[in-house]
Amino acid sequence: MSRKKDAPVDSRIPPLNALKAFEAAARRLNITRAAEELSVTPGAISQQIRILEEHAGAPLFHREGRQIALTDLGAELYPLLHDGFDYLKRAGDLLYRPDRRHALAVSVPPSFAAKWLAPRIARFAAAHPEVEVWMSADMRLADVGGGRVDVAVRYGRGDYTGVRSERLLSADVIPVCSPVLLTGPKALKRPADLAKHVLIHLRAGELEEPRPDWAAWLKAKGVDKVDAAAGPRFDQTALAIEAAAHGQGVALAPYAFVAEDLASGRLVAPFADGAFSTEMAYHALTRRSGVSEPARAFVRWMKEEVQAAEQRVDDL
Repeated sequence: MSRKKDAPVDSRIPPLNALKAFEAAARRLNITRAAEELSVTPGAISQQIRILEEHAGAPLFHREGRQIALTDLGAELYPLLHDGFDYLKRAGDLLYRPDRRHALAVSVPPSFAAKWLAPRIARFAAAHPEVEVWMSADMRLADVGGGRVDVAVRYGRGDYTGVRSERLLSADVIPVCSPVLLTGPKALKRPADLAKHVLIHLRAGELEEPRPDWAAWLKAKGVDKVDAAAGPRFDQTALAIEAAAHGQGVALAPYAFVAEDLASGRLVAPFADGAFSTEMAYHALTRRSGVSEPARAFVRWMKEEVQAAEQRVDDL
């Protein structure tokens, strides 16, 4: 069979079925397996290959019994078709992929991001693949009402102006420390033992509401002879928690931020009655009107995560 030359331009595009049949047979070097892949008969594959060879004017396979091998022309054609079908598949995936371009701008405090949101955000992504979360971790005032931010989480009393505020997460605190502080000559067993340990403090930023401090906690627990002012100060709760986890002292932290570390044993709560209630909480802020469905879904998901965590605690 001699190869055709100078074929008209419009005849140089072979039938798609013939190209598919050749690509499958060339990839597997087996007519039967190619037929199984394309859910047709081996005879149909052979027929489509013959059609393509007629277009080429030259054989694409050497045939020896049931064995086939690519000719030079077939070997030259196969990688082009293989890549071409791969690009077509990727184009199809793009066309039929759900619209994931619903960007959701979320602003949260750094410690909330590190200790609560980041460990959970994959679950939101799995439940809402159509929403792409753009998360900013900072303490600056979020422009929720102006539209620059869709959802913000802030610590305080919830009395924010110009936005809708929903209580999300309790800010009640407990003392936490590394398990190493529970042993040795200075073993931490009761609140009075804090006099022998470093107290880790949190320094509130300009935009933050007051937080429970060691002075308030010691007074509430009736503990004296402990210097409530001495010790290192951090401007983020997550940093104070990390310092405690590394055995640098005892920190006051929101229970929600340390629940995972307590469950894993990385941190311990040394006192059975160490919880300290506060009127402060973390709140989810959205616009007063015109809230997008992705923003509603995100707030709803955060509430569900809080409820699930609280249920796990109740079940213990």
